[in-house]
Amino acid sequence: MADKSLDVYLNDHLAGAMLGSDLAEQLEKENEGTPLGDLMARLSREIEEDRQTLIDLMELLGTSRNPVKQATTWLAEKTSRVKFSGLTSGEAEVGTFMALETLTLGVEGKASLWRALKAVQARYEPLRGMDLDALLERAEAQHDALEDERIAAAGRALEGDAAA
Repeated sequence: MADKSLDVYLNDHLAGAMLGSDLAEQLEKENEGTPLGDLMARLSREIEEDRQTLIDLMELLGTSRNPVKQATTWLAEKTSRVKFSGLTSGEAEVGTFMALETLTLGVEGKASLWRALKAVQARYEPLRGMDLDALLERAEAQHDALEDERIAAAGRALEGDAAA
């Protein structure tokens, strides 16, 4: 059984992973047939695999899922669909930019999770068998790819404001 502090920490990251997985899938669908859509098809699968890795780890540690965090995450994901669709700004490019920015930050959070688990890896038997370096390397590669897209999207989304 994991410590309570680890349980809380992993549940927080599971909530973020659920949101990130849904957001990546949303970006993939909205950009199908484009270079961004192709990138998101790959990243969406990887992000879902990482989420499943976290779920598997939580089960090995005996960590139960927090239903309140799961429900809150579900509601946040549904709300984000409106925001990231561009409806709130009236600009689809702004929605894409904000979705990419949110996902980029989420992947950085996932990298932080793997780093933190490396710091306590020796203390928890299930962590000892995990290749946290590989998970961290993949998160950093995901972050780099998303950051490139985020910066490109910023140029498209925010350029109109500079001309005004």
